[in-house]
Amino acid sequence: MENHKSTSAFGGYFTKKLLINLCIMAAIGFILIWIALMWLDIWTDHGKYAVVPDLKGLNYYEACDRLKTEGFTAELNDSVYDSSSKPGTVLDQAPQTGAKVKYGREIYLTINAFSPKTVKLPQIIDVSERQARALLQGVGLNNISVVSVESDYKGLVVGARSGGRRIAAGTRLSVSAPIILEVGSGPAEPEPVITEEGPGTSEEEAEEAVFNLDF
Repeated sequence: MENHKSTSAFGGYFTKKLLINLCIMAAIGFILIWIALMWLDIWTDHGKYAVVPDLKGLNYYEACDRLKTEGFTAELNDSVYDSSSKPGTVLDQAPQTGAKVKYGREIYLTINAFSPKTVKLPQIIDVSERQARALLQGVGLNNISVVSVESDYKGLVVGARSGGRRIAAGTRLSVSAPIILEVGSGPAEPEPVITEEGPGTSEEEAEEAVFNLDF
């Protein structure tokens, strides 16, 4: 009987101690998770953000100084040519004005180039006008006009000019340069033979008239 009571008491003590240990472990785990979350918030600046300023129209160096002052870093992303804007000014930005981002975020800037982009003229001779236009527009040349010239084949490009000079494949041009395509209109029509009988007389009739005059 006494042995049974001793066993029951030992079992109760062991269970109680086990529950206490489990509670302590749970409490320690909770504290560790809380500390980890707090540290994560501090590390990522959770809840803290900055508003991206409007940089469009500013000089590139002015934009960089402003971003640095407000806790950002500038990154030059691209440059394009816009004749209506001053060279070196910011044309676009990412993220856009008013976006809420973390401090220290990189802001990507697109600026206006100091000179137009240049490209190489593709091979456009002896192709159709439509194909030549597609090739030119494919490399960024859009200022295209057409003049007709006499040629053996109608509708084919037989030459090209820009700035008063002839240009060939491989010539480097500004994307804003005007391109004049010389497109064949076909061979010239033969002029009518004019005799004493008046215009419109056929060649056979003219020969016959000359023959009769000889006799």
